Amino acid sequence: MVDLRVTLGRLQLKNPVLVASGTFGYVREMAGFVHLERLGGVIPKTVTFRPRAGNPTPRTVETSSGMLNAIGLDNDGISHFREHHLPYLRTVGTAVIANIAGEDEDQFVAMAELLGQEPGLAAVELNVSCPNVSHGLDLGLDAQAVGRLVRRVKSACPLPIIAKLTPNVSDIVPIAVAAAEAGADAVSLINTIKGMAVDWQRRRPVLSYDIGGLSGPAIKPVALRMVWEVARALPQLAIIGIGGIARATDALEFMVAGASAIQVGTATFYNPPASENLLDELTGLLEETGVAAVRDIIGTLRSNRVPIQPD
Repeated sequence: MVDLRVTLGRLQLKNPVLVASGTFGYVREMAGFVHLERLGGVIPKTVTFRPRAGNPTPRTVETSSGMLNAIGLDNDGISHFREHHLPYLRTVGTAVIANIAGEDEDQFVAMAELLGQEPGLAAVELNVSCPNVSHGLDLGLDAQAVGRLVRRVKSACPLPIIAKLTPNVSDIVPIAVAAAEAGADAVSLINTIKGMAVDWQRRRPVLSYDIGGLSGPAIKPVALRMVWEVARALPQLAIIGIGGIARATDALEFMVAGASAIQVGTATFYNPPASENLLDELTGLLEETGVAAVRDIIGTLRSNRVPIQPD
């Protein structure tokens, strides 16, 4: 049997297969499709300090090799999450990682402090990278702001901290460096990429918010590149790979590039048991190739570039 256990800073998982926040509801909705206890962990939809209705419809649209969404963090708020969703989440039999988003740093810290008092949570993922809302999510564009936030959250919450970073920057490495230096246990790479769909006959954007976040296979090459860059710059930092992962081969590409775990996102929409199927497929592939432990392949990708020899 392949040893599938992985470590993300202070967070230990029984296997590297997670589900991405925003694609798995509050988890209860998926119980009829997936044996939740088999997954390495689950991440419910993003929770904000107050309830949010999200953006008006239409707020999703299919695109070539992916989808655009501008949901706008529709959720019930932190109080409802603690009172009504956490009791169920404690029963799912695997690691539960809460994903939170604040309108400012103080809200992030307040929510993290509240969740740090709750039993049954394995970690907190900070959503500083949603392209479909403003205010607190903008801080993910600034390395100093990300570092300051991670530092403040870590001082207020005893749980492992994961920073979910935005790809909508010129260079993601300095932001990952700031998160790591501030004490993040891991970074999630990547959130959605800003995109747009247009109805040329109406001369209008398709989405009511005009722009949305692109996910699915279309963003996989970008996500792989960013995981590779961060892993080379920060070999000691745990990385969770996200972006177009639907099959075990996708997951393995991210892992050899430097990710210790992965999240299945958009694939769940068209194939609800995608995460569990991927886990079975992953186990089979590793056994076939004689890999004893999945951690042995993490970060094993080697560049094709030939180093320039000094004269």
